Amino acid sequence: MKLQSLVLVTAAALTMTTAFAVPAGTWSVAAGAHMVEPKSNNGTLADGTIGVDVDSDIQPTVSGEYFVANNIGIELLAATPFHHDITLTAGDTTIDAKTQHLPPTLSVQYHFDGYNMPMNVKPFVGVGVNYTTFFKEKIYSDAFENLKLDDSVGVAGHIGLDIPFAPTEYFRIDARYMDIKTDASVESNGNTVELGEVDISPWVYGVAFVKQF
Repeated sequence: MKLQSLVLVTAAALTMTTAFAVPAGTWSVAAGAHMVEPKSNNGTLADGTIGVDVDSDIQPTVSGEYFVANNIGIELLAATPFHHDITLTAGDTTIDAKTQHLPPTLSVQYHFDGYNMPMNVKPFVGVGVNYTTFFKEKIYSDAFENLKLDDSVGVAGHIGLDIPFAPTEYFRIDARYMDIKTDASVESNGNTVELGEVDISPWVYGVAFVKQF
């Protein structure tokens, strides 16, 4: 429902008219940090016998946005690898694992500019696609080895607020929802065992410095 609300707000914004304050052809670059906070329940594996919990992480991020039309930009988000500890629970048995991932995200965004808002703040909304690739997976178990998490492609929503402190410089706070689901497998006695789907689907919260050109 949260993602659907973001999509509806974005669609409504793209149909609105406004006094254009960010002209087509403008570039912006943002540098900051984001926290990936997976949903609280990451699903169950092995036909419901193994519970999964994925922890959060904070990493530096950078994004670039090009305005293809007045107030409408296309943004690409990149980051250094996020690190996540994973806890697998089966009854009284706990197995630790970990992974790293990169979640590049491409979004179309609408900036509510030119509305004479307090402090000249500039809200924006966006919707796009996230591609997440997992690597350096490890599992600490005598029964299993070679944890594998498949890459994920899903919808992403974005909302944020730019607070100006110079004509072309802003402080940004934002939140993203990313639909990230991955199929997990391990090896046992030389055989591949398909465990099932891990539902990470995090909210991603961040702050950044933004410069327009």
